[in-house]
Amino acid sequence: MKIHVAAAAILDESGRVLITQRAENTHQGGLWEFPGGKLEAGETADAALSRELEEELGIVPLATQPLIRIRHDYGDRHVLLDFYRVTAYLGEARGLEGQPLQWLSPAEMEPEAFPAADRPVITALQLPQHYLITGRDAEQSGEFLSRLSMAIERGIQLVQLRAHELSDSAYRQLLAEVLPLCRARGVKLLVNRPQGVLEWHSEADGLHLTAHQLQSLSRRPAAAELIGASCHRLEEVKMAERAGLDYVLLSPVQKTTTHPQADTLGWPRFTELVDQVNLPVYALGGLCAEDLPKAVSRGAQGIAAISAFWPE
Repeated sequence: MKIHVAAAAILDESGRVLITQRAENTHQGGLWEFPGGKLEAGETADAALSRELEEELGIVPLATQPLIRIRHDYGDRHVLLDFYRVTAYLGEARGLEGQPLQWLSPAEMEPEAFPAADRPVITALQLPQHYLITGRDAEQSGEFLSRLSMAIERGIQLVQLRAHELSDSAYRQLLAEVLPLCRARGVKLLVNRPQGVLEWHSEADGLHLTAHQLQSLSRRPAAAELIGASCHRLEEVKMAERAGLDYVLLSPVQKTTTHPQADTLGWPRFTELVDQVNLPVYALGGLCAEDLPKAVSRGAQGIAAISAFWPE
């Protein structure tokens, strides 16, 4: 049985998300889920979402944005779920079908309490839309920290500390200076080391793997909180999914100044690859903050960049 579902992550002003509990006598009964329902014949996902939210909750969505598309095989049914982020709506959400409701921050959500198909949505809600990869001046920690502070003040919440030119000892010293700055501002910090990155799992909030490191990974390292990888091909994206990683950076979408001769994916191929993986995917390569709406409309979690987010 194939089922196409439209579902919503409805956010309130404080960033909490509305979840509802499935009836005990239904498929996946008793678990919590994001409200929504099946598309009717000839119905678009947008139209189904509006209809379902009005029927289930008595609200009319006003501002929606694609969040993530998930394909999942439960054995007895194969589901395709189009999830949307809903940031404005008319009415007051009520359980019109008798379903219990709860407002939770994404950080409070326990994946085990949700159907398996919904769990990548929790990760997507916990990740920001802008992802900073640190740029130049790693050898000058004062200048580097100043640039990082400025980026955080501009709203950056996820940082990959990339400084391949530094030795391990110099990188560890820089990390020791960067980590308190990020912790004080509630910013997640990821370690990126070209050699032996898995040994750094206790040094920050997570790890970022190169495509080469990903190929030698058979399963997710248990100790790290957040793990992602750089990908360029479908095979690598699928490796990341099988290993249970949290996200991928997919590049290069467009020409970059650092690698102008590299083959690019382009938006059509990027969209095609994203649609084949149940993971949040950041678009990377030749992009700026203004490309965010285009990236999101093509299935991306958001934009990852160095120059676009690293202050001059």
